[in-house]
Amino acid sequence: MQQPDSVSRHLPQYPESLWRVSTELPSFPPLTEDIEVDAAIVGAGIAGITTAYLLSRQGCKVALLEAGSILNGTTGHTTAKISAQHGLLYDELLNHFGEEKTQMYHQANREAMAFIQKTVNDLNIDCDLKPESAYLYMETEDELQKLQKEFDAYIKLGIPGQWRDKLPIPLHVSGAIEMPDQAQFHPLHYLKPLVNEIIKAGGRIFEHTTITTLEKEGPFTLTTYRGKHKVRCSHVVSASHFPFYDGGGLYFTRLHAERSYVVAFQPEIAFAGGTYLSADEPKRSLRTASWNGQELVLAGGENHKTGQSLCTHNHYEELESFGAKLFGIRNIPFRWSAQDLVTLDKVPYIGQITSGDEGIYVATGFNKWGMTQGTLSGMILSDQILGKDNAYTPLYTPSRFKADPSVKTFVVQNADVAKHFVAGKVGLTHRSAEDLKPDEGAVITHDGKRAGGYKDAQGNLYLVDTTCTHLGCECEWNEAERTWDCPCHGSRFNYEGSVIEGPATEPLEKLDRDA
Repeated sequence: MQQPDSVSRHLPQYPESLWRVSTELPSFPPLTEDIEVDAAIVGAGIAGITTAYLLSRQGCKVALLEAGSILNGTTGHTTAKISAQHGLLYDELLNHFGEEKTQMYHQANREAMAFIQKTVNDLNIDCDLKPESAYLYMETEDELQKLQKEFDAYIKLGIPGQWRDKLPIPLHVSGAIEMPDQAQFHPLHYLKPLVNEIIKAGGRIFEHTTITTLEKEGPFTLTTYRGKHKVRCSHVVSASHFPFYDGGGLYFTRLHAERSYVVAFQPEIAFAGGTYLSADEPKRSLRTASWNGQELVLAGGENHKTGQSLCTHNHYEELESFGAKLFGIRNIPFRWSAQDLVTLDKVPYIGQITSGDEGIYVATGFNKWGMTQGTLSGMILSDQILGKDNAYTPLYTPSRFKADPSVKTFVVQNADVAKHFVAGKVGLTHRSAEDLKPDEGAVITHDGKRAGGYKDAQGNLYLVDTTCTHLGCECEWNEAERTWDCPCHGSRFNYEGSVIEGPATEPLEKLDRDA
């Protein structure tokens, strides 16, 4: 079996998602004219596609607008577990929301799981949907009481689960909670047929169409980047990960962005089944997937706030080492990362974007559980748009702001933002563009000022102003992904400065190489 000291030679040079590589997705044109629809949905991940699918089935005229390519955001880079077991969460929710709403949270996610199963059956979708038990485990003895309190919450809430002293896989633990009847699947193979159904129902999908403004006078009017084209509609849904429109809801202060990593490897020993998540740090996630007739193990984790990691490549190496110790590694065909948003109280914001913005909706902050929470978003938002009651509206309403824990978390998160805002403005690096090697990026000094430089494998130099176009924090270089990441609110840009992740909508300024 491979030993940890030899791990790094296996990692692919560039990140690629298994889901993206193994799915031939349709392409769609950018918006090139003014249009009018019943509902405009911004963001073509699982939340946006599910919402558009449900609305189009009810005869609504919908437009799905995506700034990049469909299913190329977090949905295309998830671990794709379908589960109501969301880490050490139920005990926390009990303390903050009470028994009734915590039971509601569990039931909502179970209903989302049932919706996925029914949709697979109704549309005869082949997406490797596979029932699995989910295991939440603790390796260390000194924090086992946290897991025991979580299990106590299961008992109090009537959540199906069993305590286990050991796991089916070769990992020593101090304890684990098994939640039966969870699942895993290929997310893009599931969502591609929903995209086809949207088109069949007359829905329109536009890629490479960035929405930058929303006018609320008369019918809602969405305007594309640099005011080129407009979409008029009666209902607007922001399913764009970070809301493209804030509406005074201060979402940039109520969400923080985290990155996590995945290595997909062919093991030397067989995987015994199940999906796994560690309750202690560092976070570790395990599941299997099929690729070219092989079974791959997906090892995920290594979470950190976006833009706040010194060496992002190390996260992949740590996951490779973890997989090698447990199962041995024959090869690693894929590695990738994802970005997730977390709310103040860890419950997503799904519903009317503010109490005063009737007709404008948001779905965000899935806390790494987008397969159920994104599906649930489509269920809740389609009901709200169609004027139907949904029992989960009060729990997920974005207008909630509970004193405990929201106020404490609000203060901590925004103190962290302030710290990184200041840190990025002081000090000056002594590196210059000439110091960069091929395929290297870094913060450099250019024309006497802080700048970002990347030199590709052919020696072509790309220079950008690292000041985030959202609220002015300074971006940091992410070497593993070759991106510029903002440590304040999670915006990400490619090495040329184009927006990859919001809340920023404007690209980084390109700098003159001759300055």
